[in-house]
Parts: sequence; structure tokens; C-alpha cells
Amino acid sequence: MATIGGVYKAVLLDVYGTLVHDDASWEVSAATMVAELAGVSADVVARQWSTRVWELASSAYGAEFRRLADLNLSGLTATASHYGVRVDADQLRRRPDRPWLFADSVPFLARVGVPVCLVSDADRDPLMAVLDHHGISVASVVTSEDARAYKPRPEPFELALRRLGLSAPDVIHVGDSPASDIAGAGALGIDTAWVNRHGRRLPGRLTATYTVSTLTALLPVLG
Repeated sequence: MATIGGVYKAVLLDVYGTLVHDDASWEVSAATMVAELAGVSADVVARQWSTRVWELASSAYGAEFRRLADLNLSGLTATASHYGVRVDADQLRRRPDRPWLFADSVPFLARVGVPVCLVSDADRDPLMAVLDHHGISVASVVTSEDARAYKPRPEPFELALRRLGLSAPDVIHVGDSPASDIAGAGALGIDTAWVNRHGRRLPGRLTATYTVSTLTALLPVLG
């Protein structure tokens, strides 16, 4: 475990759920439409849809990579079919969103003393639009589309390290997802910081190097 006092040369930072709120308005609207047609709960539809998307993502890497927008539409279509209904994928296609920054995001980015590389399971164009909208500028940005793989696979983290010219012991990865961020980065020997804004518990025997409720609580660790 790294010690406090600025031992890291860079920060790898998740985006949705960590730096910006994960705007789920499109998913809620689409799940509600399917639920009303199928006569089931929207929460049940949303869970089924999410499970299908991340099952698709787990095999969508390398030559088989598919953009997140495509996985979302495929997952939604399959979920609707599961409940015996049909949806118009084009009609339900996600609209551009501008999710809000968490209150601690700007103070963190302003005060962090090392380069930051964003590592996000997102398509590049929508993510860059969000960053431009909020005026966020960092050393590098790695999306799943760039790495042609989704976290927790190693490719996004490995691409971030290559772009920074650093190795696993030089960085810390910060994120809110136990599986994608903590398990994914930890498997490569990267120290991790779990941003636990809602008082959850890490599943099973999974551990993070640090657990914080805000991004700014990490600043002493980063010197």
C-alpha cells in the first residue's frame, strides 16, 4: 500500500458516477416504456437491461468491440423481447446529455498536484462533449472506444499507463464501481481509491487501497 505524502505520479480517474453524475433519464424513460407495454415494474426492466448490456460488454473487446450506444440499444431490444414486446430502437436512441458535475469535482481537479487521465466506459464523442461543456481539461482521456474494451478488462488501464508513460505502481485509480474500477485496476497491481458517496460496502473480499466519500478527501494522499 502506498503511503500518504505524494508518492503517485498520476491519477487515473473514472468519469460517470465519480466525476459527473450518471444521468439515467434516458434509461428511466426507455425502461418505463417497456415496462408499461409488458405490464411489469420499470425497476425490473432496468435491472434486466443493465445485466444484458454488461454481459454484452464483457465479450465486446478487440476485433469484437462494439460502442456503448450499440450495446445499450441491443440490450434494450433483447430485454423488450424477453417480455414479449417490441420497441423502436431509433425512437429510443439516447439524446445528448450534459450530466452535472459533483460538487467536489472542480475543487479536486484544481488542487490535484499530478497529471490526471480519465478512464471511462464511454463512447468518445459524447464524453468529450460533456468535458467540453464543463470546461474540464486533463492530461489524457481514455475511453472504452479508444481501448476497444470495457473495464474491468485490462486494456483501458494499460492504454492509460502507456499514454502517461508510467507503470502500475506509479498511479492510483479512482472510481465508484467496485467491479469496473476497484477490481479492474487492482488486478493490474494499481492502487485504488473507492469513491463511496452513499455508504455502501464493497462486495465479498474485494478491498480498495483507500475508501473516501468525496474526491477532495484524496488530496492529502496525492500531496
